[in-house]
Amino acid sequence: MRSGVRYDHLMAAKDPTLVRELCAHHVSGQLKVAPEHVSGDVLRLMRKPGKESFMKFKEAFDRANRDLGKEQYLVPYLMSSHPGATLSDAVELTEFLRDTGCHPEQVQDFIPTPGSLSTCMYHTGMDPMTGRSVHVPKSSHERKLQRALLQYRIPRNRKLVEEALASAGRSDLAGSRPGALLRPERARRKPGRRRTSKR
Repeated sequence: MRSGVRYDHLMAAKDPTLVRELCAHHVSGQLKVAPEHVSGDVLRLMRKPGKESFMKFKEAFDRANRDLGKEQYLVPYLMSSHPGATLSDAVELTEFLRDTGCHPEQVQDFIPTPGSLSTCMYHTGMDPMTGRSVHVPKSSHERKLQRALLQYRIPRNRKLVEEALASAGRSDLAGSRPGALLRPERARRKPGRRRTSKR
């Protein structure tokens, strides 16, 4: 089994042998799961469980693999720019990635697909279940900023991440303080001759 596990259903069963069975016989190194986000507001709009459900599963998964003597990893599927997701929500998700040591190589930008509640929100700007308005990241630039935040460790994203943090009022996450997402850039050496020692 490589993907498609409903970890929230597994945890709702409250049977620790299920996770152990999964790790012992049905995972071959990596297991893809889909927390998609961690912001409570965004997850409610996605109709998904809170991040606590994912964290409980991750703890159970890690514990089962330690007990079994196996080295296996979770690969979380994440989404940027879902209706309702602001830059502040993207920063919250980025801090979660930093704190859990997760560095996704792939991030899915939200794409509206026919017949889904999310697509309805994308086109109307409101939650059809409550009638409340929701923020919809539609501009290509805001979408780039949200995506760059989730991949903040990639050097080419640095300028976009700096802009996103400033726009979200979180410039405190750039600098040399503990927990910063962006560290000061190292000074680059100017091209020149290499000095050699005299004998």
